[in-house]
Amino acid sequence: MSQESRVRKSLLNARVNLIFYFLTLALSFFSRKIFLDTLGADFVGLTGTLQNLLGFLNLAELGIGSAIGYVLYKPLFDHDETKINEIISVFGYLYRWIGKIILIAGCILACFLPLIFPNTEFDLGLIFFAYFSFLASSLIGYFANYKQTLLGADQKNYVVTAYFQTATIIKTIIQMALAYYTGNYYLWVIVELSFGIIYSFILNWKINQVYPWLRSEVSQGRILFKKYPEVMKYTKQLFVHQIANFVQFQLSPFFVYAFTSLQIVTYYGNYTLVIDKLSLLMNSFLNSTSAGIGNLIAEGNRKKIIEVFWELTSIRFWFAGLIVIPIFYLMDSFIIIWLGEQYVLSRITLYLILFNIFIRLTQGTIGQFLYGYGLFRDVWSSIIQTIIFIIVAIIGGYYWSLNGIIFANCFSLIVILCGWKPYYLYKKGFDASLLQYWIKWLKCCFPLMIAFLGIRSVRIGLSVNNPKSILDWSLDGFMIVITYSLLSTVAMTLIFKEFRFFLFRILKIKK
Repeated sequence: MSQESRVRKSLLNARVNLIFYFLTLALSFFSRKIFLDTLGADFVGLTGTLQNLLGFLNLAELGIGSAIGYVLYKPLFDHDETKINEIISVFGYLYRWIGKIILIAGCILACFLPLIFPNTEFDLGLIFFAYFSFLASSLIGYFANYKQTLLGADQKNYVVTAYFQTATIIKTIIQMALAYYTGNYYLWVIVELSFGIIYSFILNWKINQVYPWLRSEVSQGRILFKKYPEVMKYTKQLFVHQIANFVQFQLSPFFVYAFTSLQIVTYYGNYTLVIDKLSLLMNSFLNSTSAGIGNLIAEGNRKKIIEVFWELTSIRFWFAGLIVIPIFYLMDSFIIIWLGEQYVLSRITLYLILFNIFIRLTQGTIGQFLYGYGLFRDVWSSIIQTIIFIIVAIIGGYYWSLNGIIFANCFSLIVILCGWKPYYLYKKGFDASLLQYWIKWLKCCFPLMIAFLGIRSVRIGLSVNNPKSILDWSLDGFMIVITYSLLSTVAMTLIFKEFRFFLFRILKIKK
């Protein structure tokens, strides 16, 4: 596959992701308001809790989908249809087994629902109906929709996104109408399940159109399974990474509550809500390149691989600055206008939060290329990262409360994500000097520093303080974003040749 084709597909994936990101974001505000007003906070809380319970069962997936996605890169590049059919057959066989395990575990968990919801206004019939409807929707993915992994590995995830998000939007609109006019809980749940089934039929019809030669046979999967031992090897490695990240993610709010108070948990949640939404926006654009990276690595041109790595890294730095720098200047005033001055956290807390998110955003390309190379065997690194976080969070939380816990997250990222992961990629993937990485990493930071200081000078020159109204805040934000975009783009283009190459390629493709 040509470089231009890879970029074109990545841009298409990114464009579809961004369009549906904004559509679903806008719809979520309206739908949540209507559901709360018509069905009540208790029902919304009930469905959310049931879906979270089933989310734990989905850990049984073990990372098989990710492992299969990696194994597909090479045969897709070689257009080896026979091998692709075999791998998808193995995937279907494994997913059937996982589906059966989740079904059994789900039925066992259902026995405890009366204990989980002992004091509720809803009768057990509704709770069981909603639970098994959500369980059935989840199982459809394991028994019928497993072929969609092929679309993702083939840089055609925009198909999945377009069909799934369109179905979600239509489903939500119907649920809003039914909730508003009937207020019936059962109808809401029936629509939820029905659209899961409808989406499955439409998705599989589309997959058959895109890949008319695809003839996966789940019955042959057990026989073919032994032919692809790398699937289980990568699955075991990815599972450890997955569990370690899950544990760290789940422990963070627990530590905040344990060493602070429910009030601080709420205050901290206000900040993370805003930042997480902005980070999701960036990832919707940048994560669309993952399958293209796998395809590029399968091609085997080492020089081109490293060049593309730095193109994507420089773009990540630019976007990270676009998120972090405006938040640095605007977050406190936004919280004051939105909620009130009493909800503002200390500047030290904000700095730690921004450092945490900056590291995660800028190091994202490392993870994408490690996945593209299939370098998952450093399972100890995820375990060590979790252990470091737990130890430092306990000590930091005891002595420095919230700031100590956030610092624990930062410290674990510095040790593993900034220390080990680049070394691992350069040693086992690129076979290049790590010194080159850090020199270029610092070069990427320089344009962001120029933009930061430039914005500071403009705000001092215009005597801009913390805006008190939403209009003043919007004007200040507009000035910051425009100033950052101009200064950082010019500086990055002049200083970083890979950034310049990426812009030229985008402009060429758009013509």
